[in-house]
Amino acid sequence: MKREPSILIIGAGFAGLGMALELQRRGMSNFTILEKAADLGGVWRENTYPGAACDVPSPLYSWSFEPKPDWPRRFSQQRDIHGYMRTVAEKYDLPAKIEFGAEVTDAEFDEGAGIWRVNTTDGVTHIADILIPAVGQLSRPAMPNLPGIDSFTGAAFHSAEWDHSVDLTGKRVACIGTGASAIQYIPRIQPEAAHLTLFQRSAAWVLPKFDTEYSALHHALFERVPVTQLAERFAIWSTFEFLALALTDIPGLKHPVIALANRHLEKQVPDLALRAKLTPDYPAGCKRGLFSNEYFPALAQPNVSVETTAIEAVTPNGIRTADGVEHAVDVIIYGTGFKGTEFLAPMNIYGLGGRKLADVWSAEGARAFLGISVPEFPNLFMMYGPNTNVGSGSIIYMLEAQARYIRQVAQYLAQRPATFLSVRADAEQSWDDWLQPRLKDTPWNFCSSWYRNASGRITNNWPGATSLFRWKTRKFTPSDYEERRAERR
Repeated sequence: MKREPSILIIGAGFAGLGMALELQRRGMSNFTILEKAADLGGVWRENTYPGAACDVPSPLYSWSFEPKPDWPRRFSQQRDIHGYMRTVAEKYDLPAKIEFGAEVTDAEFDEGAGIWRVNTTDGVTHIADILIPAVGQLSRPAMPNLPGIDSFTGAAFHSAEWDHSVDLTGKRVACIGTGASAIQYIPRIQPEAAHLTLFQRSAAWVLPKFDTEYSALHHALFERVPVTQLAERFAIWSTFEFLALALTDIPGLKHPVIALANRHLEKQVPDLALRAKLTPDYPAGCKRGLFSNEYFPALAQPNVSVETTAIEAVTPNGIRTADGVEHAVDVIIYGTGFKGTEFLAPMNIYGLGGRKLADVWSAEGARAFLGISVPEFPNLFMMYGPNTNVGSGSIIYMLEAQARYIRQVAQYLAQRPATFLSVRADAEQSWDDWLQPRLKDTPWNFCSSWYRNASGRITNNWPGATSLFRWKTRKFTPSDYEERRAERR
């Protein structure tokens, strides 16, 4: 007997759309995507700050089965990536499978019926056999915990919620944070500002960005001889795999990368005092490495100051640093990242016996078998779950591996109606026992970053090459799971 299970996917970003595409391309159509916004796209819908772009080249940062021969650039901008997502979704008629404006508040597994009951803010309860949260790790902006942050009388916003109504021309602008977003928008807004002050807690490791604008010849070649674009994709993938090995398995490989970053800084910042401020004081790879040819030159301009003294408080007229100096500004931009370790929040997920997932994870932090399954949470399979983020490489490559694994589970359950699966606790523990020693040997333990939670556990990153994760998830093994039948089906 075969009955295709009903599936609910939460989120219509790359993870959710990729999961839906994997199902649909394999002949499974009994799924619905719940999306809280009015449009698809996830982070590529939300992040519209000036200069927003991907730091992974587009031939790799795209679905393997849907190459795009006419990318404008090697490192594409936000609007082009969002447009690509829309085009592919429409090609496969996915918008018809998306319920927009459906924000999930909680989900509870009904053990007797063997189903998930999922509630949304509009008061609707959705029912499904399989629940697949695909909400990502970088969807909830994080604001710093600074005294007086609400007292500032000027304009202030997070970079992921850019206020385009604020004209920065001739303004004194404070930028807090030096992450992947700041390195992109600072060069764009620096020429507009009367003065820009960058408040830097730690300097970033920055590598040259080997970007290029694709010409009509490139587009024609990629279109007519697809193997050329495939070759570029493979070359990019191989480069990132090399960098991943340098981070996790063969530390000696980092030396040429470090030399390249140091040379990049020396070449672009001749001023020794400024160069000292922009020199990282932590091991390479401990925080996300960044790519830019414009960031250092922007900081070297006469209308820019780099402030390394810690912020003491936000005041009505600006920012006061620990040395007592008050920096008067008109606008504050918070490039302070996301709540990356708060997986699935603010949703409440309840498994067997009413166990709350957030409580299960409260002691050490999020953990899951293959980053996908948690014991006692049946038929719950996460996309972009714990320890599936990449220190180097394309998250889409990782998402495709996860989607293939989950699709295999769905096919298995289709052969066993009214059945639900929970990953065995010993299988999850064995996975964690293999994972954690690998994480301890990585540079991510040597500084504070969004990869680690408050207890010091690295909950986000995958410790190795993306090909290793693909190998680990290549085949669903039923013996890793406990199988039960519902009583009321």
